[in-house]
Amino acid sequence: MRTLTRSALAAALAAVALAAPLQAQAGLFDDDEARRAILDIRARIDAVNARVDGKADKTTSLDLASQNEQLRGEIARLRGQIEVLTNELANEQRRQKDFYADLDGRLRKVEPQRMTVDGREVDVQQSEQQSYDAALAQFKGGDYKGAAQSFSTFLRTYPQSGYAASAQYWLGNALYADRDYRGAIAAQQVVVTRYADNPKAPDAMLNIASCYTELKDKAAAKKALEALIAQYPDSNAAQTARQRLVALK
Repeated sequence: MRTLTRSALAAALAAVALAAPLQAQAGLFDDDEARRAILDIRARIDAVNARVDGKADKTTSLDLASQNEQLRGEIARLRGQIEVLTNELANEQRRQKDFYADLDGRLRKVEPQRMTVDGREVDVQQSEQQSYDAALAQFKGGDYKGAAQSFSTFLRTYPQSGYAASAQYWLGNALYADRDYRGAIAAQQVVVTRYADNPKAPDAMLNIASCYTELKDKAAAKKALEALIAQYPDSNAAQTARQRLVALK
């Protein structure tokens, strides 16, 4: 487009320049005059082209400046969007982390935990642990009747529990402390027969002997002590049983 404009201007100027000398002199050019006319026309064309180029360069600069300004605005907008998305991503990652931490905590409460009870590795549920601990707390607090009821409930609810032998033993002790000696003998007999390999079995037999003593049945007490010594000779309970046998004679 600019080439056509330049050509048109050049042609127009050439026509004007040529027409003027012809009208003024009404004759033919000689060689020197022709060369001077051509040089003059070229100078005029160059001047016009310079003005046209200047305008074009100015227009181009304005266009580039406008485009640069638009690009800066677009970059600023995109940066803003990136900041928003980055912030939202960080918040989402934090929410997911909190969610999984909370989920893990809940699963740990629900899933059975591996524990060592009376020297054995067993799986214990959270509710099971809480129930056993509550019953034992009652016994230690002196609520023997309440403890006996709680241990009985525990054994019905968790018959296969890793705490079953201990719960049975503490049930016998709670009944003994509440002076239910026959009930205590029955409870401790379960420990001796069902959980004979449990560390509390020797103490259960000693408790049976104590119950017979409270019932004034020395023969039964003596028999229980002798059975304890025979079955668990190296236990601490057996040592205590030997001392009691001496006192019974």
